[in-house]
Amino acid sequence: MKDDDAPTSTDSFDDFVRSRSAALLRSAYLLTTDRHAAEDLLQEVLERLYAKWRRARAAPDTYARKIMVNRAIDRWRLRGRRPEATLTDGAGPSAADHADDVATRQAVLGALRALPPRQRAAVVLRYLDDLSEAETAQAMGCSVGAVKSHTARGLTRLRELADLGPVERDALPATGARTSPMIRRIP
Repeated sequence: MKDDDAPTSTDSFDDFVRSRSAALLRSAYLLTTDRHAAEDLLQEVLERLYAKWRRARAAPDTYARKIMVNRAIDRWRLRGRRPEATLTDGAGPSAADHADDVATRQAVLGALRALPPRQRAAVVLRYLDDLSEAETAQAMGCSVGAVKSHTARGLTRLRELADLGPVERDALPATGARTSPMIRRIP
């Protein structure tokens, strides 16, 4: 680490981590669709952000999201678009039945897995993280027009998946590309 990149105060970095790590973890989870991979991704993002804190502290959230998108795309490239192995918690069933919530969540994650990396990043940042087109373009390192294109294609693909019947969805590749009518709610 260069001296000019070192944080001048760890308090400001610590405050950023405390205030934004939950939202960044949510974004990482939506990009990776796996809790453990999301935690690893967030850790990488925070390490890189810390190393560049002097430059990033003016707009740390934007800088963190840009790192996150780039690292997530690198991970997708490295694994050849194969889904990462998911680990299960050893926890037993809870008192309340959340089966519908779990099924919906799995359907949304499966639909997101079916999207190419850039489309997934655009949809997650625009509609699930509620960033503007300009903020999304900055985070993805592309133009606003490219964000519009990736978002439109991603939403079209999600709608196509929502319109598939159960038999057709079962014929999709094993990347978990299953979905539910909830996807239709995405604009």
